[in-house]
Amino acid sequence: QVQLVESGGGLVPPGGSLRLSCVASGATLASYAIAWFRQVPGKEKEAVSCIDSDDIVYYGDSVKGRFTITRDNAENTVYLQIHSLKPEDTAVYYCAAVSVTFEHIIVTPDSWFVPSDYDYWGQGTQVTVSS
Repeated sequence: QVQLVESGGGLVPPGGSLRLSCVASGATLASYAIAWFRQVPGKEKEAVSCIDSDDIVYYGDSVKGRFTITRDNAENTVYLQIHSLKPEDTAVYYCAAVSVTFEHIIVTPDSWFVPSDYDYWGQGTQVTVSS
């Protein structure tokens, strides 16, 4: 069973940058597609980005052009580099994983963003954008 731990969140001013990390243990990260979601209290999870086992990437409309997802399989880590942060980016950011066994039916341009399709979740890291 894969375990995921997010880190890198914090308090930043508008226009600032952060790099979030998702470190996997208990399994080889290369065998999973990894997605980032974010959530504010009382709201549903919003899909942010996803990277599949072939390094195909997807981005939500609200973050495209500002967020970059990358994978370092040697470090068993997925990163989310964030630039030009806005107050509306404030949320708890979660990483989530699904095995490549199911990737072909889950991680597609029309379906990668469904939280319930992912089997493993981290504890989240808080990002707060405020001046």
